Amino acid sequence: MSPAFDPLRYRADFPLLSRRVHDKPLIYFDNANTAQKPRAVIAAVEEYYRDYNANVARAVHSLGEQATAAYEGTRDKLAAFLNAGGRDQIVFTSGTTQAINLVAYSFALPRLQPGDEILVTQMEHHANIVPWQLVAGRSGATVRAAPIDDDGVLSLDRFEALLSSRVKLAAVAHVSNVIGTANPVAAIAKLCRARGIPLLVDGSQACPHQRVDLQAIGCDFYAMTGHKLFGPTGTGALWARREHLQAMPPFFGGGEMIRTVSFDGTVFADPPHKFEAGTPNIAGFIGLGAAIDYVQGVGLDRIQAYETELLAYATAALDSVPGLRLFGRAPHKAAVLSFLIEGVHAHDLATLVDHEGVALRSGHHCAHPLMQRFGVPATARASLAFYNTRDEVDAFIIALDKVRRLLA
Repeated sequence: MSPAFDPLRYRADFPLLSRRVHDKPLIYFDNANTAQKPRAVIAAVEEYYRDYNANVARAVHSLGEQATAAYEGTRDKLAAFLNAGGRDQIVFTSGTTQAINLVAYSFALPRLQPGDEILVTQMEHHANIVPWQLVAGRSGATVRAAPIDDDGVLSLDRFEALLSSRVKLAAVAHVSNVIGTANPVAAIAKLCRARGIPLLVDGSQACPHQRVDLQAIGCDFYAMTGHKLFGPTGTGALWARREHLQAMPPFFGGGEMIRTVSFDGTVFADPPHKFEAGTPNIAGFIGLGAAIDYVQGVGLDRIQAYETELLAYATAALDSVPGLRLFGRAPHKAAVLSFLIEGVHAHDLATLVDHEGVALRSGHHCAHPLMQRFGVPATARASLAFYNTRDEVDAFIIALDKVRRLLA
């Protein structure tokens, strides 16, 4: 039997968690927005700038070789972390948004015709809606959304019914950033594959909280973000099937993504480098490599098991708050809790609990269509990570009760 998970053992690794806000201990419940960074990540970034700051892939001097080895080492770590099948299938991006735009413009746009469809779901982040709308507008295609039920569950039967011959690409969240629903992406991929429809999965909210096995999922594209995985901002990746990367033209042009350039034309580098023009976020990706090492040291299976327990505890606690409405009760979900309290605006609620030291997100969470589905303009959202505790949940409930009584 594995030892009990002790979040306090890991909290000490995150300097910011010891802060006080309005003279109260910080309770950081905004992890779906961005996660905090452990000392190992901060140290890796500092070490690069202090000890071997140099550009990658260009220089043959020692600093350049050291920087390149550390930077490219993260590609190896990420390929193993995702069971990607090969490092050449990992394209470094600034995050999920850039990754999805790369697929939209380099893969989808050249293939779309008037009357074609791109199928998404009602729970998608704007990053998995707007790029498709942009390329649809340029090609004459349309974007359709598969519905979800009142609990925030996507019906596979209804999704399958929309997979007509007009659908040229499907794109779904692995985990919803608003309601935490964990979609059955392997089953969705099987439905799409049987019809020859490429599937993109937005994995931003999945990678920090559960094991991701791309070979088992069977999708065509998978996008992820580094800063939610306890790494630096401005980092992320697109995984794609090798045949897609080979067929896709570059999205950006510039240095480093070429073999040869002349005024008669350019011969591009092989994937993934043909998609990585210019000087990258070297320090950020070195920090992301450190974040992957850290998370694997904690253990993703242990993280998921603990966060599932903490989610159950927090859900029961929120259900005890008079007048509170919780959005999203899928049987399989991550530790994300969106809610409203009757008579209290989400922004007012988040502002007032901040004075109790609690950091929440409020607003539409870059998911306007999902807010429209539930008939509300905004929600407050508490999103948990493995360094959060039951004591923090208890203090959060006390803060909510203060707000509710103040505004009653």
